[in-house]
Amino acid sequence: MADAPQPQAPPRRTRRRFFWPGGLSARLLILTILFVASAGALVLPPALAAFEEQWLLDRVRAAELATIAPDVAPDRVVSEALAAQLLEGAGVQRVAIQTEGMRRLVLQGPKLERAPYLVDLRDQAPVSWLSAPFQTLMGGGEGRMVRVIAEPRIRKADFIEIVAPDAVLKRELTRYLWQLLLVMAFVSLMAGILVYLSLAFFLVRPMQRITHAMERFRADPDDPASHLDPSGRRDEIGRAEVELDLMQADLRVALNSRARLAALGEAVAKINHDLRNMLTSAQIASERLAASRDPKVAQALPRLERALDRAVKLATDVLVYGKTQEAAPDIGALPFAPALEMAAEEARLSADGVRLQAEIDPADQVTADPDQLHRIVANLLRNAREAIEAQDGRTAPGVVTVSLSQVDGATLIRFSDNGPGVSKRAQDRIFQPFAGSSRPGGAGLGLAIARELAQGHGGDLVLAQTGDQGSVFELRLPGAPPRRKAKRVRAKSS
Repeated sequence: MADAPQPQAPPRRTRRRFFWPGGLSARLLILTILFVASAGALVLPPALAAFEEQWLLDRVRAAELATIAPDVAPDRVVSEALAAQLLEGAGVQRVAIQTEGMRRLVLQGPKLERAPYLVDLRDQAPVSWLSAPFQTLMGGGEGRMVRVIAEPRIRKADFIEIVAPDAVLKRELTRYLWQLLLVMAFVSLMAGILVYLSLAFFLVRPMQRITHAMERFRADPDDPASHLDPSGRRDEIGRAEVELDLMQADLRVALNSRARLAALGEAVAKINHDLRNMLTSAQIASERLAASRDPKVAQALPRLERALDRAVKLATDVLVYGKTQEAAPDIGALPFAPALEMAAEEARLSADGVRLQAEIDPADQVTADPDQLHRIVANLLRNAREAIEAQDGRTAPGVVTVSLSQVDGATLIRFSDNGPGVSKRAQDRIFQPFAGSSRPGGAGLGLAIARELAQGHGGDLVLAQTGDQGSVFELRLPGAPPRRKAKRVRAKSS
């Protein structure tokens, strides 16, 4: 059995579009010419109406002068030949004057074949005045006449009336119309070119420069040619150049950070297996040390075991910003003083070097994950110690002061140091990975990790103040657990 013919899909109907150039320069040129031509078109009707009115008035004044001839002729009568010459010189075929209500035909030409249409120049409405030239241009027929009534200027009369051929007026009006159109076309073209050149210099070329920089940056962010140097203009173009320059700088930093994060994640993944084996061997060695009866070993062994447990957990989960997301915190109430003491020991704060001044009540508690809180506090203390130790020409001892208070149902922990402070250049990117370190050789991960862990708890870590006298970081954790029932004792400074 033959296969049935498959129905064909209906042809797609393409939407017709009128021609419109794609370039901004060509569009500006076309629009400018169209706008100037439109403005000229608004001037065209009044110009034609004024030309027609003046043409008719010229014929009236010439005819008025011709009416003086019969007054000075013998018996006030002129011959037919002289009347024909006077009418031909004035460009009319009949002239009449009305004085004191009496209308008198002064000069008369051949008999009219058809009745003329009337144009009263004494009182014209604006609409009829503007439409009169177009009625003249569109009116047809041979032998068409126009009857014009106007006020006399030389003679004392009520009005003067002439009859003139319409064909001459139509021919002169057509010639004037073409002159106007040519002038309008020339003015529109010149105005369009001038406006186009001005806009191209002030707008189009700078926009093309910005567009080319964006295209180059999209193709290759590391291409030096994609960098846009701001021109220093104070208008919107200058602001766009400055914002593009800042955006490119921020994107380059973000791309570099992303590349370093990817490389770091790959490196951590490669060494994770070997590191776990090393830590396992260290745990076995710590278990053997547990059998030792040396009191110093027994005193240091719990701290060593806790450090090894944290290292194994970090290596197993591939943390330290090697993963894209931290594990969810296991939040609970815990005393803060012991956690601060362990973090200070790991950050290598001591009485001989940078020391810790803890203004903490032993009964104070915080709501946090123990391991993640340890990492936050250790990173902050370590950063403060490294900044103080790296300060040139320092003679005063370094001190890191930690205090705790409860504000609006939250726990606020302040870390104050007497170090050199954070530079203005580093303040904007201090919490960005690989970008916020102001110390030579620093990776810029400590504060980024600490803030991410704080935000994972529902809190935040901010730089409250900084300057030549030092810096103050504020760690805000949600919840304000009550103090444990214990005697208030001021913690000793290490």
